[in-house]
Amino acid sequence: MNLQINSQSYQVNSDGDTPLLWIIRDELGLTGTKYGCGLAQCGACSVLVDGEVVRSCVTPLDSVVGRQITTIEAIENDPVGKRVVTAWVKHQVPQCGYCQSGQVVAATALLKETPNPSDEEIAAAMINLCRCGTYNSIKAAVKDLSSKEGETL
Repeated sequence: MNLQINSQSYQVNSDGDTPLLWIIRDELGLTGTKYGCGLAQCGACSVLVDGEVVRSCVTPLDSVVGRQITTIEAIENDPVGKRVVTAWVKHQVPQCGYCQSGQVVAATALLKETPNPSDEEIAAAMINLCRCGTYNSIKAAVKDLSSKEGETL
């Protein structure tokens, strides 16, 4: 199977039912995407597939063949992703950091689709779990970005 991950082509010889997360981490060594729960509940494994957030721990490999996959390793190649990372640092969002790659991916997808989201839209999109409880900082970073659409931080 040929996968397009972070604008690179990878040839993968795995069963089509293999979760995308295992290919990303174990076969390709892109370890920024984390294993959290394995049930698509926590969001630590979030990646973008054709610009939409997916939980890679339950996404079968054969469902992403021919699609564009973006992991945290390439999120800053996108101007919005770069702004999100800058805002995360500015607002000191990460504590332990385990969930943050999934949080950044989710925020990037939200802001690309809805550049000036309401509080309700932020709450609906930013549903990944954070064991450290950085939800207020996450919301502040997203709000900061939404109020500065088109500006660089």
